[in-house]
Amino acid sequence: MSGKTLLGRYEASLRGLARKNRLRTLAPREGLDFASNDYLGLAGCKRMADAVATALGNGTPIGATGSRLLRGNAPEHEALEAAAASFFGAERALFFGGGYVANFALLTTLPQKGDLVVLDALIHASAHEGARAGRADVAEAAHNDASMFDDAIQSWRAKGGAGRPWIVVESLYSMDGDRAPLHDLMAVADRHDGFMLVDEAHATGVYGPDGRGLAHEFEGRNNVVGLHTCGKALGASGALVTGPAVLCDFLVNRCRPFIYATAPSPLMAVATMEALAIARDEPERRQGLIRLVTRAEGHAKTMGIEPSGSQILPIIVGDNARAMALAAGLQQRGFDVRGIRPPTVPEGTARLRISLTLNVSETDIAALFAALADEWARVT
Repeated sequence: MSGKTLLGRYEASLRGLARKNRLRTLAPREGLDFASNDYLGLAGCKRMADAVATALGNGTPIGATGSRLLRGNAPEHEALEAAAASFFGAERALFFGGGYVANFALLTTLPQKGDLVVLDALIHASAHEGARAGRADVAEAAHNDASMFDDAIQSWRAKGGAGRPWIVVESLYSMDGDRAPLHDLMAVADRHDGFMLVDEAHATGVYGPDGRGLAHEFEGRNNVVGLHTCGKALGASGALVTGPAVLCDFLVNRCRPFIYATAPSPLMAVATMEALAIARDEPERRQGLIRLVTRAEGHAKTMGIEPSGSQILPIIVGDNARAMALAAGLQQRGFDVRGIRPPTVPEGTARLRISLTLNVSETDIAALFAALADEWARVT
């Protein structure tokens, strides 16, 4: 078989993406940071770097060398998990290699055959993938509509569903920047003797007391599991799963992505533990970020853009090509703004995702919106 024939279907798929203005390519980090999730500016902060350097000097290895159940269980992992359980107010915590794998791991392990997983329509792709790969029934509810979660569970019960329902949501949505109605959703979970899994990826470090997240008041309940990614506001990498000790023990015994994966670097455990300490010790970082959000919202309103109320500000363009042209124009002006297209967001909602971090200033934000106004007039 010739090389052309062998690779032809892949080339055809890429050509199809290009025709729809959905072809992705890797781009370097250039310009002012309006694209990353480094909300508190911790990824390059000296205190984090010093903690890692000290650990290296004291003999902490770079690699874990094996899975946690073999020789990969380092003291740094256990110290982080104890600190995280205390910080978030949970009974236990487990450290995973990343948010995607943690979501996938949870949803392929905890919901059992005969259970029901109800996903918010706009939740992370990793949750959709995990639910589809798991053993439970799966339903989808309209975004942030607690009544639709309730309806999905009632419909499932009426058809003979006898297990436990799992309500799975993000506390702060990654592409829209809006918040889940957590109290209403918790009431639905309680009414149906179910569980709630809250992905706090974009809230951890930014919201709640000491940055404990938007679902902080529910941590410690026996029907709540939290997921706190470490590679966003915490400036490191990995993810922390928090919840009842029995569920964490079940993951250690039954969760294949945990059992068979090499453990995260012990240095990342050190970095994350320091990040939790910074979140507790330096509230001025959160306060500074909120000031930037307020300033950006003012500029957005003058352009007729509805603010999200968070550090994630989506600017809906609609057309894929136009969204990418706007992003390219801003990048050429020195602003690292990325266009987001389907399937990451729903069809017809291609957008710019403005991410606000402590890596920029109020002056930078004013300059960004001035440039955006110029590019908007040129492209649209």
